[in-house]
Order: sequence, then C-alpha cells, then structure tokens
Amino acid sequence: MKKFKHSIESDFPFIEISKIAKQESWRKEINRPIYHIHKWWAVRLGSVFRGILLGALLDENQNVMDFYYKKNKFNKKIVFDPFMGSGTTIGEAIKLGSKAIGCDINPVSTFIVNQAFENISEFELDKYFSIIEKKVKNKIQYYYQTCDPETGELIPVLYFFWVKMLTCPNGEVVPLFSNYIFSRNAYPQKKPQAQLLCPQCWSVFEDRYDTVHSICPKCNNEFNPHNGCAKNQDVYCSDGKKYKIKELVKNNIHPLDHKLYAIMALRKNGEKIYLQPTDFDFELYKKAKIELAKNKKKYIPSLEIRPGHNTNQARGYNYFYWKDFFNDRQLLCLNTILEGISQITNQEIRDQFLCLFSSTLEFNNLFCSFKGEGTGAVRHLFSNHILKPERTPIENSIWGTDKSSGTFSTLYRSKILRAKTYLNNPFELLLEKDMFDNLISSNKIIASEPINITKAKSMNELEGINNSIYIFNGDSSSTKLPEKSIDAIVTDPPYFDFIHYSELSDFFYAWLSPLLKDKHKYFSNNYSFNNAEVQHKDPAIFSRLLANVFIESNRILKDDGILIFTFHHSKTEGWAAIYQSIILAGFSLIASYPVYAELMASSPKHASNSPISIDAILVCKKNKDNNKLLKKDNTEKYINAFAENGFKLSENDKFVIIYSLLLIQLNGKRLTFDETNEYLKIESLAIFQSIK
Repeated sequence: MKKFKHSIESDFPFIEISKIAKQESWRKEINRPIYHIHKWWAVRLGSVFRGILLGALLDENQNVMDFYYKKNKFNKKIVFDPFMGSGTTIGEAIKLGSKAIGCDINPVSTFIVNQAFENISEFELDKYFSIIEKKVKNKIQYYYQTCDPETGELIPVLYFFWVKMLTCPNGEVVPLFSNYIFSRNAYPQKKPQAQLLCPQCWSVFEDRYDTVHSICPKCNNEFNPHNGCAKNQDVYCSDGKKYKIKELVKNNIHPLDHKLYAIMALRKNGEKIYLQPTDFDFELYKKAKIELAKNKKKYIPSLEIRPGHNTNQARGYNYFYWKDFFNDRQLLCLNTILEGISQITNQEIRDQFLCLFSSTLEFNNLFCSFKGEGTGAVRHLFSNHILKPERTPIENSIWGTDKSSGTFSTLYRSKILRAKTYLNNPFELLLEKDMFDNLISSNKIIASEPINITKAKSMNELEGINNSIYIFNGDSSSTKLPEKSIDAIVTDPPYFDFIHYSELSDFFYAWLSPLLKDKHKYFSNNYSFNNAEVQHKDPAIFSRLLANVFIESNRILKDDGILIFTFHHSKTEGWAAIYQSIILAGFSLIASYPVYAELMASSPKHASNSPISIDAILVCKKNKDNNKLLKKDNTEKYINAFAENGFKLSENDKFVIIYSLLLIQLNGKRLTFDETNEYLKIESLAIFQSIK
C-alpha cells in the first residue's frame, strides 16, 4: 500500500499564514480566547497551528489555503500533543473535526485546558457568578473604598499605590522611588499631564511628565521629579552614600515593608481622581490586617518558593513563600472569594470559577505595577520571565468595577464568557486588502462547527466517540497510548534555557492544590514540578529529555504518520539540542518552513536587541531518507518572501531561518552534540556572510 504523503511535506503557505497570524497576534486573547482563559507561557498562535494541522491532515495533492476557511471533518484522524501547554493544538484539531489527545506534565496546564473546553452554558455560569457576587462582593469592596475630599462620600478605589521602604545603615528609612512621577499617559506627547508625589510632604499633585523643576503646591518644596533615591541597583541615602539595594535587603529576613502613598478612585460620575491617602485609608488597611489575623483564613497558601532560575531574584528579596507575594488586604479578599467558590457543590461549575480565581491572581499581587493612563493599567506579575520584585507595586481592587481591569468581575467577562462565546462560534480571521495589498480590515469567518466535545477518559473511549478529546496529565515519554495509533503529532516543545514553567506555575499551584488535590491526583504533589519535566540549562541533557518524548512519539505514531513542531532559538546550542533529539528518536527532518509566530512588541520580547518573531516549523517522519541540501537560494527565498510582504526580520529571525534549514542539510548524520554544535556554527557563519 502506498504510504500517505502529507501536504506539508512538499509545500506550506508560510506567507499567507504569517499574514493571518500577524493580525491575530495583535489581540490574541480576543481572536483565540479559548487559549487565554488563564496564564500560560509561550502560547502559540491558533492560525499557525490551524495551517500546520491542515498540512498534516491533507494529502500531497491538496493545498492548505483551499481548506483554511472551510468546515473540515477529519473525524478518522487522531492528533496528539505531548506538550499541551495552553491547548492550542487541541483546540485547532477539534475545529478541523479530528479527535485530539493532549498531555502535559504540568498540573496547571492540564487543569486549564480541561476548563477551556468544558461545555457549560453562559446562563449557568451567570447564575453561579451572581451567587458568588451576592456572597462576597460587598465584603471585598468594603476594603476598596476611600473618602472623596470634596463631597465626603465613600467612593470605590481602583488602585492603591505602594512603595518599598529600605533602611539605610544610618537608620534612615528610604522609599525606593526611581522618580516621583508615578502616573503618566501612555502617549505623553499628546497628553503631557502626569501625577507627581512630593518627596517632602508626600502630597499628590499634577504637573507635566517632562518637567525637571516642580513645586509642591502644599509645602512649596522645589525638586526635580526625575531624581529618586533608587537608581538601577543602588540606593542613595541622605548622607550622600550609595549602597547596593540587594546587600541591604540581606539584613532582613522578611520582604521589605511597603508604604501606601497614593490612590486612584472613581467618583459617581465616572471621573477618575488621584488622592493622597488619609487616616481613613490607613485605618481601613489596619482593619483588613486585624480581620485576617483574627480568622486565620484557611485558603491562604503555605507553599514555599523553590530555588530556581526564575525564582531566585524573588528569593533574593526575602520572598520565601508564595503568600508573601500579597499584602494582608489582598490575602483577606482573595480568601473571601475562595470561600464563596468553595460553597458551590457542582464540581464542573466550581472548577470554572477556580480557574477564574487563579487567573485573577496574576493581576492582584505585589509584583504588579502601574502601566499608566490610556492603556490597561496593571502590568501583571509575569511581564518578565523572572519573578522580579516590584519597587513601586500597584494594588488592584480584586473584585473590580466597570472601569477596572484584571479583577475577578472583569476577567469573568473578558476571559471566561468570551471563551464560551468562541466555543459556540469559532471564527477565523479573513483579511481584506486593497489592490496594493494593503490591509483594509479583517473579518470573522465561521469555518468550524461549534466546539461541543465529549471528554474521553481513555484512548478506547476516544476512538468510539466523534467530537471527542482525551486530556491527561503525565510524562509524555511514557504515555501508555497504543503503538502506531496516532496520525499526527503536532506540538511546541519547551526551550532549554528560557522559561522554567513549573517554577512559575507554582504561583498558581500554591492556591489551587489544596482545593483540587482530592479531585485531581496530579494536584496532590508538593509542587507542580516533576523530575521528568523537559527542562534543563545544559543543552545536551535537555536534548536527551526531549529525545525521550520523541522516542515515545515514534512508538505511537503510525508508519506514515508525521511529527511537526515549532521552534525558535537564538543560540546554536538550542538547535544542536533539537537536532540530536530528532536523530536519537529515529526521525528524519524532511522540511522546514518559517512562519510569523509572535508580536515583536510583546513584553519581554520588546526589550530584546534582536527580538524573535519567527518560528521554524520542523517536519519529521520516521526514518525517511532525506536528500535535500541547503542552498543559498533557499535561505534567501524565505528571507526575501518576508521582506517583499512587509515583514521586518531581525537578525535573530534570520538566525532561526538559517539554522532550521541547516538541520536539513545535516541529512540525518549521526553526530555528537559537540560535533553538531560546531558544524552549525561554521556553516551558519558562511551563510550569514553570503546574505549580507
């Protein structure tokens, strides 16, 4: 019997898909909300994976774009993702009518993907949201109010502004302000008004964002608002001496104290006002502190923070427990929400709101900061890949108002309900362009049946049910799936030296585990970490861990099946590791295509000197002879195609394209890691020089 040849083996419309992907990337959480109900890292674009899956499921005589906007029904195909993450492969496979299996070693991933595809009506969710609201809203909002100085009325607080306080060797307590302009507009040239804090009397007043000479209207103090006590890693004490902040922090055993210095509140007419805190505000916080201590709230996490690449900076500031990421008012109010959720007897409904609660944590902790006016106000905890202590944190209002963002009530609408709407009407973006190929608009096209699936509990159950998925938690190097049972494996593996997912996901795990461990065994461990996690700073060890998963993939993949994964890296070692894992697992790399994968302006990519917006799509089959050779024209073909279509590639984007093609040129050679690494360095240098 002639073996099935997949469309993606010989061609892939990478430019057409990249154009759609770029449009999706501007508002990923709106254009593919089912993958954004909860924080996960390196969430890939749904449009890209729809294209990849079509390339894997169509035959060589069929073109991906001919089927991209059609309702497909690959109901006899089974797709597997061994690194499920946020569930992108699962969702896109379901939309194409195939069966899907997802596995992830991280319990938080397994939980959120299950929640993303839970078939619960908006009516039911609204009913239970109203029940929770009735029980907890007023209790929480009591602690997020202030007194309007003009009317004397109590009005809701949107944000409390705090600053870390550090004790100098001379006994002076210094606020760690780098400057005294604490709020400005995202577009200051258009709206130059900013909010300033007087360093002498701590009054709040308005001035220009670019002023270098400001006079406090309350105490007449003259100062340059750009000169704070903290600069980079140093603090300047009043005696003129400079000290390293981290060295002084070591003198404490607890995180630094915080001082409340400003408030943003909301008047009844919708006007936002900035206020200096008064005795009322300090007493209100004191009440929360007393209430927390008095009742010893049972849902406060006790989990310690493990030492690690992503956690060591927080530990260096004496954050040793996850509860330390929150102040007493936050702990009290978050506990209040959990008390309300825990009283829901319907387990499926309860889990939906636990997912929402966990998502709320990202925007309600002392590692959040203020982004400014004219944009989403809260810069969340994971805006950096490391857990970076915030010197001037912002305290969000947790339950929230109609003017809030990142709160329990607003995230319910923007994440949970939006995802449910998408399940009922899964759309694709159709780009409308003028005669000069300029984008005019993007329209939403329904190209899939509603996502109304059955969750199978085993492979046998999956095979007997249409519109079904099988999600499980575990080590993907040992799946227990039947041999030669999978048609296509499509995934996005971890990166060896970037984000250590379990170190970061412990932040959520600390809160979820006590409530979910009785229902889900994968929440019964001490941490979200598993020894089999494919993550290691040593690229050779990382390669072996990844190879173990690919070896299992080879076992469960049909003989004419296909393994496709996306990858990018700015280091030669990363590509050497990938090549080694492919060869060790008995696969051959038969094709590679570049594709737009991530918005360059996203943080922390935006801070990079040469951000990567391109992924390589690497296509593998079992022990297939590969006689393709890399030519200069192949590299230039891809680079020129992007340039001709308005994509600006960084040097690291070109690096991704060159290295992915170099892996094909290796032609399945069995080299050691060091030999592969050296080969790639030498060959890439020659190609870089030739395309300059």
